[in-house]
Amino acid sequence: MRALLSVANREGIAALARDLRALGVELFATDGTREHLAGEGVEVEPVAALTTVPTLLGGLVKTFHPAIYAGILARRDRPAELAELAEQGIGLIDIVVVNMAPFAGQVGLRRVPLDEAIEMIDVGGTALLSAAARNHAAVAAVASPAHYGRLVAEIRERGIPSAELRQALAAEAFALVAAYDAEVGAYLSQIGGTIFPARVGIVLEKVADLPYGENPHQRAAFYRETTHRDGTLADATRLQGRPPTFNDLLDLDAAYRIASDFTAPTAVFVRHTDPVGIASDDEPVEAFRRALETDPAAAFGSIVGLNRTVDGPTAREIAGGSFEAVIAPGYDEAARRILAARPELEVLAVPPNPADGLRDYGIAALDFKRVTGGLLVETPDDTALDRGQLQVVTIRHPTLQELTDLLFAWRACAHVRSNGIVIARNLQAVGIGGGQVSRQVAVEIALHRAGDRARTAVLASDAYFPFPDVISHAATAGVSAIIQPGGSSRDEMAIEVADRHHLAMVFTGRRHFRH
Repeated sequence: MRALLSVANREGIAALARDLRALGVELFATDGTREHLAGEGVEVEPVAALTTVPTLLGGLVKTFHPAIYAGILARRDRPAELAELAEQGIGLIDIVVVNMAPFAGQVGLRRVPLDEAIEMIDVGGTALLSAAARNHAAVAAVASPAHYGRLVAEIRERGIPSAELRQALAAEAFALVAAYDAEVGAYLSQIGGTIFPARVGIVLEKVADLPYGENPHQRAAFYRETTHRDGTLADATRLQGRPPTFNDLLDLDAAYRIASDFTAPTAVFVRHTDPVGIASDDEPVEAFRRALETDPAAAFGSIVGLNRTVDGPTAREIAGGSFEAVIAPGYDEAARRILAARPELEVLAVPPNPADGLRDYGIAALDFKRVTGGLLVETPDDTALDRGQLQVVTIRHPTLQELTDLLFAWRACAHVRSNGIVIARNLQAVGIGGGQVSRQVAVEIALHRAGDRARTAVLASDAYFPFPDVISHAATAGVSAIIQPGGSSRDEMAIEVADRHHLAMVFTGRRHFRH
C-alpha cells in the first residue's frame, strides 16, 4: 500500500506517518511536508522518486505527472488499466493525504494585492484531492487531520480503509475543493467589482450541530461564512449558559446587529428578531434602563444586545431582570462576576472588527432569502443617512432635538419588520409597531404602546403613508414630527394634513422594508 502526503496543516502528520509506516505503508511526500517530517524524525521518500522529475517553477509543479495521477485514478477492477500501469512501471497510490492553506483566511487577514493572491492559490492540492475522491472505490482522499485516527484504526483492523470511510472522505474532499474554488472566485469577483456573478458559490463551515430547529421536530446546524471579516455572531465566544438554540441564535444575531448599527452607547431588547425596546445614551447602563422602558412586558424573556463593553452597573441591571441571553463586544471583570451569579443566563462576547477596515466579500457581503427552488440575493440594507439627503416638505421645520430623534427613529425603524413604525423621544423608542399587513394598524399599535409618551415624540415609518388620515391620528396623539421615505401618489395630501396639524415632516427618499 502506498500513501502520498502533501499538507499545509501539519497537525498530526508526523504521528500519522509513523503509524502508516508501522503498518507497512510506503510513504511519499512533497518537499515541504517531507522536510517537516524529517524534522520530526520521520524519513519518507520524495515525490520525485515516483516522477523522476524535480520540483519545478519554485514548487508550483511537483505532483502534476502521469506517475502520480495514473497511480491514483487507475481502477483496481479493470485489468486493462492495471496492465497499462505495469507496462509503464507506474505503481498504485492508495492513500492521498492533502490539505491546502485556507485561501479565504489568508486574503481576509489584510489587503492582499492580486499578484500576491494568485501566488496563494493551491491548484496541486485541489487536483490531487479531486482525483483521489473520484476513485474512492479504492483510494482514501484524506483532507483533514480529524480523520487520521480512524484511517489508521481501520488499516490496522482490516488491512485497508473501509468503503464507508472512503466514500465519506470523498464527499468531504469534493466539498472542500468546491469551497476552496468558490472562495477564490468570490475574491476575484470582488476585486473585479462584480456584485452578482453568473454563479455564486456558497461556502460555509459548520460551527455546531443544534439540538433542533425553529421547532423540536426540525433538525438544525449552525454554519459560518468563510469570507466574512467583521466580528459577528458566528465568531462569538459563549462565556456562560447553555448553548443557544436555533431561535436564540436568530434573536442574538438581530440584537447584536441592531445595537451595532448605532454609534452612541445603545441597548436593544429583541423578541422573534424584532426590537421591543431600544435606546441610546451616554452611559450604557442608562441606555439599558431606557430601552427596557420601551415595553417592559415585551422585554420579559428577551435577548439583550449592547454595542459597548458591559460594565458592572449594566451587568447588575441585566442580572436583576428576566432575560434569556445577552450579547455584547465584551464584559469587564466586575460584569463577569455579577453575571456569573446567573449561570442559566447565556452570555456571548463578539470580537471587534478588524482595525484595518477590511470588509466582507463573497456571500458575506450579500443578503439571502430562501424561496422554493432558489435564493433571492441582494446587497444589505444600508441604514446610513446623511442629513443632506433629508427633504423637509412641511411649512414647519423640525427642531434640532426633533431632527436628532427622527434620525434615531429612522435607523431603528429599518430593523422592524414591515410595516414598521417607531415612535421615539430623547433617543428612546417609546412605541414600536411592526409585522402588520396594514400600516395604519402598525401606527395604532405603536401609539398604543407609547401612550402619553407619544406627546412631543417623533414617528418613523419604513415606507410612505398610502392614507394621510394616519398622520392625523399620530398628531392627535401628540406626535410632533414624522420621517418617512415619501414617493406616494398621495404625498401632497400627506403634506397638507401634516401642515394642518403643524407637524414637521421629512422625506428621506429611501425605503426600509424588512420582510
